[in-house]
Amino acid sequence: MSKPLLQVRDLVQKIGSQEILKGMNLDIYDGETLVLLGKSGGGKSVFLRHLIGLMRPVSGSILFEGEDITKLKERQLEPVRRKIGMLFQDGALFDSMNVFDNVAFPLRERGERNPAIIHQKVEESLARVNMRGHEKKMPVNLSGGMRKRVALARAIISPPNVILYDEPTAGLDPIVSDSINKLIRRLQAELRVTSVVVTHDMVSCNHIADRVALLNEGRIYFIGSTEDLHTNSDPTIRDFVDGRSGETIY
Repeated sequence: MSKPLLQVRDLVQKIGSQEILKGMNLDIYDGETLVLLGKSGGGKSVFLRHLIGLMRPVSGSILFEGEDITKLKERQLEPVRRKIGMLFQDGALFDSMNVFDNVAFPLRERGERNPAIIHQKVEESLARVNMRGHEKKMPVNLSGGMRKRVALARAIISPPNVILYDEPTAGLDPIVSDSINKLIRRLQAELRVTSVVVTHDMVSCNHIADRVALLNEGRIYFIGSTEDLHTNSDPTIRDFVDGRSGETIY
């Protein structure tokens, strides 16, 4: 394979006295969809926040295009963040803004003032996620799936090199989840982006993953194809894939 786009080395993070990431190592390649699996509360979302500079590790490094972003100051991170879009678990829309203004927000933050350019880019971005015609709606009037589509439109308004997805199908019914999975795949093809998808949804994993990594006890326990995952006989992997808690039912 080619040189990794993202190289994570010996990443350690603590929250209070709890060590969340315990020396995590992971390579992410240009153009792939990597699905990161793991138990709830196991550090998957924490890891994503490191990739965009929202959290700083206790130790370790994250090389993006060969540059260690953990060493960058806030102002130096801005060019990196322009290349990375993120879909937060709850969408993180601004409740006081309508759909149009939510999607336009990154453009305006970066200094774009031409109304025609803003309108064109917002319309194009909403069209990519099948949300045209909803520009004037407020977030409170959107379903869960629609909120995630709008949030994704905002994440891709300036086409990124990488899209990070934090539990993109959480709280959605199976049909809406399937539409989100297809959207993730379509955007990867259309924008030629690298996608990192954090989830514990095995259905999503099977549909979208080029490679799968399993985070367990703060470290990468497994990495490989979905076929490798499903044929692996390791008890820890089997418990996760098959949804077994290991508890005895009396």
